[in-house]
Amino acid sequence: MIESKVNKELERKIDLYVNGKLNADETDELWAELVQDQYYLDYMKSVANIKAVLDRNKQTQPSAKIYSLPNVMRYAAAAAVIIVAGVIGVMNYETTSNLAVGPVDQIGLDVVRSADGISETVESEVIREAIKLATDGEVNEAITILQNELQTTDDSQLKAELALSLGSIQYNNGQYQESIDSFEMVITQKQIDVLTLEKGYWFLGNSYFQMDRLEEAEEAFKNAYALNGAYSRVAKTYVDALTTAGR
Repeated sequence: MIESKVNKELERKIDLYVNGKLNADETDELWAELVQDQYYLDYMKSVANIKAVLDRNKQTQPSAKIYSLPNVMRYAAAAAVIIVAGVIGVMNYETTSNLAVGPVDQIGLDVVRSADGISETVESEVIREAIKLATDGEVNEAITILQNELQTTDDSQLKAELALSLGSIQYNNGQYQESIDSFEMVITQKQIDVLTLEKGYWFLGNSYFQMDRLEEAEEAFKNAYALNGAYSRVAKTYVDALTTAGR
């Protein structure tokens, strides 16, 4: 959980980043710092999640008092553990096998572990229930309800979201071949939103990476990079590393 560790300058950069006030070079510099500091990587994810909540509250209650993000962070940290589906999850940087990067250890689930349970940002009741089960340790039950729901829907976007959640839970449970099957289901759906497609390629790449199927991992990362969205920068880092290693 949050420890007594304060780096005011890094917190300031995180605050600027979350508010969209860093340029591309400054953003790259921030990520270079964050991937070496697990505490502040988690801190940044939590700040981003809390900012989204504050923004929603500000829209519905414009007269409500808004606190600074660092202060809100410290209060919220005592009440909940926030796990956000993030760009890079928990980075595992390797120093062996000529690779500068490694597959993410875990895929963040969009969950707020509090009295309210699952974050309202998760729209599907089935996905909300699966996430709750998975984070409570009932992994098999979570997988089963997602697999069952996948058999009952023809909606491409919903199917992609169900498969994305299923693959994430399987990945976190070490079921990498199963997660590959799920993430491939995501990327083969037609007319889904770009962020869902990006996540499908990004997490598919990590699943291949976990199984040392590096050429397939590189191809998936290239596809994520080509979409030029939220995962573009980190995907490019992985493409470059894998391309260099394969020479």
